[in-house]
Amino acid sequence: MATRMTTEPLQAVDTARAVSGVDRHPKGLYVLFFTEMWERFSFYTVGGMWALYVQNSEQGFGWPQDRATSVWSWYLAFVYASPLIGGLIADRKLGYRKSVMLGGFFFMAGHALLAVPKIEWVMLLALACLVIGNGFFKPNVSAMVGNLYPEGSHLKDRAYNIFYMGINIGAFLAPVVAEFMVQNFGFHPAFFMGALGMVISVAVLWFYKRHVLEADRPGLKAPSSTAATAVDAPPKGVSHQNPIDLIPDSRRILALIVIFIIVIVFWMVFHQNQTTWTYWANDNTDWEVSGIISNAINPAWVILLTFPLVWFWQWLDRKGREPSTPTKMAIGMCFTGLAYFVMYFAGKAGGDVGRVSPWWLVSAYGVITLGELMLSPMGLSLVSKVAPIRLRGLMMGGWFLATAIGNKLTGVGVLWDDMPHSTFFAMLGALSLFMAVVLALLLRPLKKAMPGV
Repeated sequence: MATRMTTEPLQAVDTARAVSGVDRHPKGLYVLFFTEMWERFSFYTVGGMWALYVQNSEQGFGWPQDRATSVWSWYLAFVYASPLIGGLIADRKLGYRKSVMLGGFFFMAGHALLAVPKIEWVMLLALACLVIGNGFFKPNVSAMVGNLYPEGSHLKDRAYNIFYMGINIGAFLAPVVAEFMVQNFGFHPAFFMGALGMVISVAVLWFYKRHVLEADRPGLKAPSSTAATAVDAPPKGVSHQNPIDLIPDSRRILALIVIFIIVIVFWMVFHQNQTTWTYWANDNTDWEVSGIISNAINPAWVILLTFPLVWFWQWLDRKGREPSTPTKMAIGMCFTGLAYFVMYFAGKAGGDVGRVSPWWLVSAYGVITLGELMLSPMGLSLVSKVAPIRLRGLMMGGWFLATAIGNKLTGVGVLWDDMPHSTFFAMLGALSLFMAVVLALLLRPLKKAMPGV
């Protein structure tokens, strides 16, 4: 994922390399790359087709769109809240690798249960298994990536870029395979492909566990303030004081709360991709495939745009003109709003009920992906930089809570059938642009509360 790339003094770079002790990525990174890639394949297999499945009267349950949208919004909320509990259990009891393995087994169970036809309570139990699986798997596999590298390693940012590429390869493959399976074999065999993906994911982690044992830190207790300060201190030989350390905790927390509000709106709008945008792709896009395939467009754009965007930030940084993180997030909200206005014009072009060229959808996804890359990857980095050390865990929890709330609010998609589609798109586009303006107006006080970020 795109990250802020800054040019460090040569002395700091050399010192960081000395701290890292390595100049190449450990094999464990590639183990975790494929572990996460296949997990995301399984996860997005469900995300790409569930809403269409439950509405299908022959293979599914014949649900109306508003019920499918409402249930899916609750599912997303629990999915994004579950890492709070799964991460805590891993920290205190199980350790990271065992937690990831346990999450993988819950994922297998969830996908296998979704392959059971026409029993509604089994389907809901499957979603519960997926929520639990995500809680154990998602935060802890990401933590293991960071644990492969010593503090101060110059390779860590690039490691997460590589890891994020695996996420999007899996997310791209999932709807492509799901589309093929649904068209040729039906929904239930397609869901079972997610279970097979998780078998591969867990098998990779099991057979190559020797490469990630050093990344497993079971039973660690939260560091004391003194220890945390030592970790956050610059490497020996590099003398500087972080300017944000001079800012009172209350101002830093208030600034993060503003960011959390923006994040709520972003996820509410962005994750329409698995409901209303999928409905549009299925019913209003002129192609010979179902809406399932549309869920491959966003990860394809991420893969295409990530490295050019990183290069662009580096180019601006060399000129001393790289925007601050809050500024990037404001620009990201603008792109998010503009993507919805692309869809607004698509709706108008089709008279809201007709079919239009798929290039409308592809173009809108390209624009909203730029917004995603300026918002989502910046968030956790921003929290880690701005939150007071003694409250960092709490504020990270706040980020996940805001994400969960935003995903619950995707339930606004129940209005999809109550108004013209172009009006629905314009409403969410206007809300996104309004939040971009609010954030832009607050940039000056935010920059004062977040110096150096």
